Amino acid sequence: MKILVTGSAGFIGSALSIKLLERGDTVIGIDNHNDYYDTKLKEARLKRHLNHSNYRHIRMSIENRESVDNLFEDEKFDVVVNLAAQAGVRYSMKNPFAYINSNIVGFANILENCRNHNIKHLVYASTSSVYGANTKMPFSEHDSVNHPLSVYAASKKSNELMAHVYSYLYQLPTTGLRFFTVYGPWGRPDMALFKFTKNILEGKAIDVFNHGKHTRDFTYISDIVEGLIKSLDNPATSNVEWNSNQPDPATSKAPWRIYNIGNNNPVQLMDYIYALEKILEKKAQINFLPLQPGDVPDTYADVNNLKKKFNYQPSTSVIEGVSSFVKWYKDYYKSD
Repeated sequence: MKILVTGSAGFIGSALSIKLLERGDTVIGIDNHNDYYDTKLKEARLKRHLNHSNYRHIRMSIENRESVDNLFEDEKFDVVVNLAAQAGVRYSMKNPFAYINSNIVGFANILENCRNHNIKHLVYASTSSVYGANTKMPFSEHDSVNHPLSVYAASKKSNELMAHVYSYLYQLPTTGLRFFTVYGPWGRPDMALFKFTKNILEGKAIDVFNHGKHTRDFTYISDIVEGLIKSLDNPATSNVEWNSNQPDPATSKAPWRIYNIGNNNPVQLMDYIYALEKILEKKAQINFLPLQPGDVPDTYADVNNLKKKFNYQPSTSVIEGVSSFVKWYKDYYKSD
């Protein structure tokens, strides 16, 4: 298959591109290499697959409509994976328009071109943040998500709604994946594990919000990529049993699906930190702080739908995952 991967220099996009190339697909990757975090890390991720014979990289932004139009016209993709987005809950309070431009305007450009060029399947990144004020655990795709707590979450909920319109009007198969706290080697520097590891190794204090009373469904990168590929290979279909009197938020009479993709095993944040301390053989200095605006105390993914549909089986424990990250971090930054 010829596959477009947007955000291909990103954490998930780069890892996905490598797996697709390994199995023989042709991948066109696009990324704007913005400076939300260290661009050198993006370049280093990209080097892992940049010179593969079946890979081509283009530096561009999905919010540039003309560029996206020309790309689709020239390349004739079979399927599209849209991972390009402005990420981060906290940054969305500082720069909301970055989210409007990339996550909504950019996504509209992708949708329009998918329907204009007969794309067989669009898979796109959503987020566990869409669950917002929900407290029923585990988070289920069959529950409504109408109370987001950040612009980031709202932009991703908008993606799900926009995708439904295109699936309904144009019979474009679309699958949205709600990622739960993705971590691992080559991860994002704005994520907790990256920050914690850096500060502990440097003898600096770590900021722990909500006084450490968080639980997170930490999901290792290889488990995320496994679920992505299984979803990609199976275009969304309509739910023939969908009932408009009792509408299921996870499915539709249109070829539109939403899946959680997580580890299905929430971990107390403090246990996560203890595991990191044990692996680093170094004690953390901790600043306990209140819950941050826009953040949620707990996440816990119900992944039964993904398991039933695609036999999705996340297999990486937190100890294994954190150990792999620390090994990579020390090697990448030449840390002792």
